[in-house]
Amino acid sequence: MDYDSVSAPDFGASLRGLGINLLVRDVAAQAAFLRVVFRMTVHQPTRDFAILRYGEQVFQIHSDGTYHSHPLLGLVPETPPRGGGVELRLYDSDPDAACIRAQAAGGTILHAAADKPHGLREAYILCRDGYAWVPSCPLTGSD
Repeated sequence: MDYDSVSAPDFGASLRGLGINLLVRDVAAQAAFLRVVFRMTVHQPTRDFAILRYGEQVFQIHSDGTYHSHPLLGLVPETPPRGGGVELRLYDSDPDAACIRAQAAGGTILHAAADKPHGLREAYILCRDGYAWVPSCPLTGSD
């Protein structure tokens, strides 16, 4: 699928499985953060919406304004963190490199990259909207 030109109805009809849509204050800023820190690709960015790809995974971000008459917007806090308790795990990202890029891009390192007993090296990075992004990669047998 060509995410740069797909129509909204065709894109919507193509979605399957588990979907993620994040409400954000500033679509352009959030898309830039994800592009810089996690090397995601951004498709059809507008003031109100963008399609993002991480490897073969696709998700969406929408501005708060697109939910103006939706009851969900009333549950979104005025001040961060918005995504408290949600971890967005990126299993194919180098956590050390992501932390360096996140600091340069204005992110907050909640937990620096560390080897974990469950076989991953991971970090916790908060974006400006308060979502916890968790870049991780498997530990090798020699670690």
